[in-house]
Amino acid sequence: KCCRHESIQCIYKQTHKNFTEDLDIYIIFTNNPIMNDNRLVIVDYKDLATDPLKCDLSAQLAQAFGSRCSSRNDNNNHHFDNDISSLGIIAIRNIPSFVETKDAFLPLAHKLAHLSPSYLEEKLTDEKSMYNAGWSHGKEKLGDLPDYHKASFYFNPITDVPGTEEDRRRFPASYPVNKWPEEGVVEGLETLGKKMGRLMCDTVALLAKHVDVYVKESCACNEYDVQMGKEIMATEKVKGRLLYYFPLDSKNVNSNDDKKHEDSWIGWHNDSGFFTALAGDIFVNHDTGEIIPRKNVDPNAGLMVMDRNGNIIKVDIPEDCMAIQIGECLQIVTGGNVIATPHCVRGVSPGWNGGMEGVKVARISFPCFVDTVPSFPLRVPHGISRDEAIERGVKGCAKVPPLNERWEKDGMEFGDFLQKTFAKYYEWSAKK
Repeated sequence: KCCRHESIQCIYKQTHKNFTEDLDIYIIFTNNPIMNDNRLVIVDYKDLATDPLKCDLSAQLAQAFGSRCSSRNDNNNHHFDNDISSLGIIAIRNIPSFVETKDAFLPLAHKLAHLSPSYLEEKLTDEKSMYNAGWSHGKEKLGDLPDYHKASFYFNPITDVPGTEEDRRRFPASYPVNKWPEEGVVEGLETLGKKMGRLMCDTVALLAKHVDVYVKESCACNEYDVQMGKEIMATEKVKGRLLYYFPLDSKNVNSNDDKKHEDSWIGWHNDSGFFTALAGDIFVNHDTGEIIPRKNVDPNAGLMVMDRNGNIIKVDIPEDCMAIQIGECLQIVTGGNVIATPHCVRGVSPGWNGGMEGVKVARISFPCFVDTVPSFPLRVPHGISRDEAIERGVKGCAKVPPLNERWEKDGMEFGDFLQKTFAKYYEWSAKK
């Protein structure tokens, strides 16, 4: 056996006794204190890079993504229980050059965010792509209001000019042309951004191969005929998003209202594509760019995930790990054998200083969205109904528009689904 399972966190407490890991993962109940949860699954990069037929990661994938929980019986065969509450996220450790690239790249968001507003607007903003290339601040909306709590710098790390001319005409938001600052304005941004994004995309492709085998073999979905590993290896539909979260102001965020503050940096949503790679995050002094140690950061701030039981869980990705989340499109094409989960980003409470009087705390992260071509048909495997694929997903998050209102029919093209989803989220957030 090639696989190393020393850092796998099991679902049930009675199985925890054989595993230890210094993870910061919490489960939050209304009016209850934060509790340690320890459900993030971590796999080693060497295992991920091994042929899936030679290195079986199906138990880990079931715990991370599945709509059913996998364990092994006495005959070493998989047994699935139906009461899994997966987080829809997996972490990978020991990715070559990941940590040093991340440490060099993420702090550049602070420099970018502190360029003059006129330069950012005139040189780096791209209205033609619906702000899916270059700088975007205040272009998204929370309900009917512009969102100024965060800014994004979008780029394709695989190629500066993706797709064909016809592709770019049909799908301007999927295939925007990159828009970089001039050389020397933010030294290293383009070089490090492309290196980081390529590393993340390649890692997603490795995971996709394991997902293919898991769905077909371990979930006994014999009609699953998608080769997601090949699709991801060949795709140019990749979007990196370097995010800068501005310090929250007590004037426009009520940190005493826990429900309203819950998703104050990024609202509740499901990832609508196939895979989202996450580089983790760092917190910085907004004025100086100095990195703030995690022990001094509001422990309630960061990535929040809702599980199938409706529990809200805070997940801090270990600093030496990349994480990958599942999107709704992968849930569809696997017939619900892997599931997307609602998540948001909770901001640092305006009153929190962590012993650093007067410091304004900002957050930096880098998700990379790795998808198929926009014309890819979103079709469930034969023998699984559309309703069944939807039913296996997570329900109960009032801020996520129902999947059946966006995925209108089996076989709907991915690009059309994205456009429908964007429109629905704006409509839905305005209602809420």
